[in-house]
Amino acid sequence: MLNKKMILPVVYVLAYLLTFYVVIQYIIYKPSQAGAVSSKLQDASFHYEIWKLFFYPHILLGIAALLIGAYQLTKSSRRNPKRHKMLGRIYGVSILINVLVVPYIALYATGGTPTTIAFLVLDVFWLGTTVIGIRHILRKNITAHRQWMLRSYAVTFVFVSFRIVLPIIQLSTDAPMSVTFPLAVYIGIAINLVFTELYLKKRTRNTSKPIEEVA
Repeated sequence: MLNKKMILPVVYVLAYLLTFYVVIQYIIYKPSQAGAVSSKLQDASFHYEIWKLFFYPHILLGIAALLIGAYQLTKSSRRNPKRHKMLGRIYGVSILINVLVVPYIALYATGGTPTTIAFLVLDVFWLGTTVIGIRHILRKNITAHRQWMLRSYAVTFVFVSFRIVLPIIQLSTDAPMSVTFPLAVYIGIAINLVFTELYLKKRTRNTSKPIEEVA
């Protein structure tokens, strides 16, 4: 398991690498030039222009949540409560809007119905952990809020872990995309949440320091 002092640097590096990839692949270049998207254009039922109206908010808000969430975990963020609160609101709104556009995008997910279901499951986890975290801060339960927002960010980070797990699965098996894509989503969710729960359990058991001491 990573040393606690290494967690955030690794998270930051992976988050910025994914952001760089998304900017290059989908903003500098057209989404239609991506292999996964270009194959969808062969489907007459795929409405590319409408799909883009959902896709761009999805990736832009997803990047915002990914980068803001990483910063919110740091002690530097919490030293400025006003900024922490403002960024927390942006993080929450980014996710709450995103979960509304994901179902449409999921309908055209690579791998068909199994992948659609997997992304909808991810959407439920994303919404659930975030809403619970927001409810706790509204009730002034700081400890529970931090625990659930850490779980929320673990789900947000599936957008990174999915892209790491997927090629590993594809290189390890000849299974079709209807298997590899949803499996990568489920494994990404499981790895991130299990790691988070182990971290929370360790912090609770072995130290009296508050949970926010991640960085």
